[in-house]
Amino acid sequence: MPRGGKKNHKGRGKQFSNPEEIDRQMKAQREMEENEGAERGSSAESEEESSSDDEQPKRKGVEGLIEIENPNRVSQKSKKVVEIDVDAPKELSRREREEIEKQKAKERYMKLHLEGKTEQARADLARLAIIKKQREDAARKREDLRKGHKMQLTFSQRILLWWNNVWSQQRKLPRSSTRSW
Repeated sequence: MPRGGKKNHKGRGKQFSNPEEIDRQMKAQREMEENEGAERGSSAESEEESSSDDEQPKRKGVEGLIEIENPNRVSQKSKKVVEIDVDAPKELSRREREEIEKQKAKERYMKLHLEGKTEQARADLARLAIIKKQREDAARKREDLRKGHKMQLTFSQRILLWWNNVWSQQRKLPRSSTRSW
């Protein structure tokens, strides 16, 4: 025996099947096929008589041998065109429902905000009122200065006005004139 304990089959003689043996196997195979065909024919006739709604799909692999009762397994049934309801409302996924609810809430908030009913809108309106009042006060002060209400001015403001008047008058004079200060 060679190393490794394996026998070499290369130099052996070839084995041929006996022709009588081959004939016997082929006859047995034909008989089995004929018997299966006859059984199928008789069972097909009896199935036509019974209701065809009880038909179970052909199971693949080991499913036919083992009885499985999985409550989570959903068997897919094909629907006929007549059974499909096109007008039925489509159920939305959780994400789609949440997205729609979010958009509706945003629209509701914007509507209330424009009407001035939200906290943020009230705060914005109060801030705008304060700014408007400040601007009105500033405009009133500017107008008072323009009209020349010198009684309301402080001493330093009066001096600044006087200097501005003097300075603007000197700019209006031609340069060739002598200054008298």
